[in-house]
Amino acid sequence: MPPSFLRPLFCSLAAAALIATARAEAEPIKIGEYASLTGKEASLGQSSHQGTVLAVETINAAGGVLGRPLQLITEDTQSKAGESGTAVRKLISRDKVVAILGEVASSRSLEGAPICQRLKVPMVTPASTNPKVTETGDYIFRVCFIDPFQGPVMAKFALETLKAKRLGLMVSASSAYSVGLAKYFKEAIVAGGGTIVAEQRYQEGDKDFKAQLTAIRAAGVDAIFNPGYYNEGALMVKQARDLGITVPMFGADSWEAEALIELGGKAVEGVFLCSHYTPTDPAPRVQDFVRAYRQRWGAGYAPDSNASLGYDSVLVLADAIRRAGSAEPKAIRDALAQTRNFEAVTGTITIDKNRDASKSAVVITVKHGQFQYVQTMERAPLAP
Repeated sequence: MPPSFLRPLFCSLAAAALIATARAEAEPIKIGEYASLTGKEASLGQSSHQGTVLAVETINAAGGVLGRPLQLITEDTQSKAGESGTAVRKLISRDKVVAILGEVASSRSLEGAPICQRLKVPMVTPASTNPKVTETGDYIFRVCFIDPFQGPVMAKFALETLKAKRLGLMVSASSAYSVGLAKYFKEAIVAGGGTIVAEQRYQEGDKDFKAQLTAIRAAGVDAIFNPGYYNEGALMVKQARDLGITVPMFGADSWEAEALIELGGKAVEGVFLCSHYTPTDPAPRVQDFVRAYRQRWGAGYAPDSNASLGYDSVLVLADAIRRAGSAEPKAIRDALAQTRNFEAVTGTITIDKNRDASKSAVVITVKHGQFQYVQTMERAPLAP
């Protein structure tokens, strides 16, 4: 015990320490997000952002994490090359975030990930499926499946469900996502006994695909796959139908946006695409999310997979912070790497040694102007 003449000082110091501790505990945990809120992929980015916001609000309403609220700080990449790096640098150096969420597009995640890795700030991408994203380094994670899984899944669907053996392929040459996914799809088609009889390329932002589609039609295909984004995909389907091409057309997870239906209209009825979940899943965690999403963003909104992945990215990150018992970036990184059997909206997530999420996929279709469930695709090999 201190001498009596020092006790008031010690009491004052102790009180100050308690106040400082309480203040620190109440300080928000700053989380950064970089997302395509405007520009040509805004439908994907806005959906993911809405899921992210909902998760942050839900966690804060329940008391936050470690007794502290989450504070989401968002930067818009405008769907443009070069903006992601600027956004991530701002979030880390100016806003002092302890972790980063983003981006939806693999090309833009590949811009932001090296900065996070170099500055040792963990990054969790909700929907970038190109394997090169997490190959950037040990601070980079994802909550979605990856293209080496998605490519074979859609090849299996083409060969076994559509009974298509002669495939046409439309690839965006300017998208790392599209090029990478096309590679895995082609390998799986060949392994399964099919053939890519026509492959055509285009650039992001193109509006006219008639020449490429005419060449594919001439090759006599059974179906056409487009591992590209919804905006070009919708125009592609419309132009194919205008040219009299009636074979099944299908896309990847980047087709899942309400804008696909808005842009494609009746032409996209019957197209298929890969997804990360279905809002019709009766699991309580899914239906709770769907209800909360509609209450937050309006009854007319149906949460797509980008919304659910945005939501899950926050849940996985918050769980890591809780388990780490700290909001320090290194501790968060270590806890993220140990994520096992986490029950999320899009399924049970386990982060593997490559910091990728191991999970199943869902195939959906457009019917009566709505996305509807077709089947679940597991990690099963193709039978040659």
